[in-house]
Amino acid sequence: MEEKEVLLTQEGYDNLERELNYLRTEKRAEVADRIKVALGFGDLSENSEYDEAKNAQAENEIKIAELENKLRYAKIIDEKDIDTETVQVGNIVKVLDMEFDEKIEYTIVGSTEVNLAENKISNESPLGAALLGAKKNNVVEVNAPAGIMKYKILSIKK
Repeated sequence: MEEKEVLLTQEGYDNLERELNYLRTEKRAEVADRIKVALGFGDLSENSEYDEAKNAQAENEIKIAELENKLRYAKIIDEKDIDTETVQVGNIVKVLDMEFDEKIEYTIVGSTEVNLAENKISNESPLGAALLGAKKNNVVEVNAPAGIMKYKILSIKK
């Protein structure tokens, strides 16, 4: 199976490394302690605490494998390679929602760094994909569930 490149900012890469370290150390130890305590309850055939602890262990190991895979295929976006002529991953883009006459600022990030509360949208999202490659004052159309949305690019910055 061919793996897809994972675009990350340096901050996003560092956050994934921190999370991976936490899962490998503290979380693994915490789950191991839960298993040890549950084993003390005796009969494993009717021991729900043991089952829950083993499930938590499996979930943690899956998450570790996912993070290791993301980091293995990570491509860190070098800030000095980001320009402000055309929209690309790493840019902060101010747009005008032409339907609602509302100005919104989005940061274009790789799919693993999406945070809608901070207006960080994926380069793979419908809006993110429509913005990529566009220039200031361009109007982009996004095919959304509610219909075609139009956004005018007001500014592009790092």
